Amino acid sequence: MKKPIEFNYSDFDFVKNIALTFPDTEESVSHEGTPSVKVRGKLMCRLHDSGEFIPIRIGFESRDYYLETYPEVFHLPEHFKNYPYICMWKDYHDRKLVTEILEISWRSLATKRQIKDFETGNSLD
Repeated sequence: MKKPIEFNYSDFDFVKNIALTFPDTEESVSHEGTPSVKVRGKLMCRLHDSGEFIPIRIGFESRDYYLETYPEVFHLPEHFKNYPYICMWKDYHDRKLVTEILEISWRSLATKRQIKDFETGNSLD
């Protein structure tokens, strides 16, 4: 029997509000109706349907660094090992580290033009 899905949308607010500061990000709904943020239609981060953690898209090389450096913040459930994601406990609210990891995620999904505009402070708006 499948475990009932239980999550609180507000558990994603801290991460969502930071993620949405990056250009061309959009609020969306993902797996099992969970709140998410996407870049160009691709998943950047979301609240896991267990309600316990937030998968964030990040390259495999960066993922290993963050798992080793911040083992109390990030973990990697078996299901995510073959995908370019790292999982952050939902209750972690250090703005500097969360912003850093979300910028890496955003850069992995943004176009070269979006990254260039972001770095030079230009906005397409």
